[in-house]
Amino acid sequence: QVQLVESGGGLVQAGGSLRLSCAASGNILVINVGGWYRQTPGKQRELVAQITSSGTTNYADFVKGRFTISRDNAKNTVSLQMNSLKPEDTAVYYCNANEAKVGSRWYYNNWGQGTQVTVSS
Repeated sequence: QVQLVESGGGLVQAGGSLRLSCAASGNILVINVGGWYRQTPGKQRELVAQITSSGTTNYADFVKGRFTISRDNAKNTVSLQMNSLKPEDTAVYYCNANEAKVGSRWYYNNWGQGTQVTVSS
């Protein structure tokens, strides 16, 4: 099985920074696309940023220029550096691995438990 564990959430003032990390465990050989999503009460989960195994990135318009996603394939980690945070960035942030290979088996649409990010004004 694939387990994703997020860390790094917390409370920060507007304009501040946080770094989220996601560690994947389970003898994972490959993660194709790693990503971060966020969700606020009453709203659908939305994409924040994605990164492919080759390093190609994709960002939601509302974080472009402020957030940076990165990954370490050897350690199976995906990180999200969040700068210039705004109150509207307040949400639960979830790590996602769309396809992960463990041994000869693929696991799809894998999610972490989420980490709360709160930005005060």
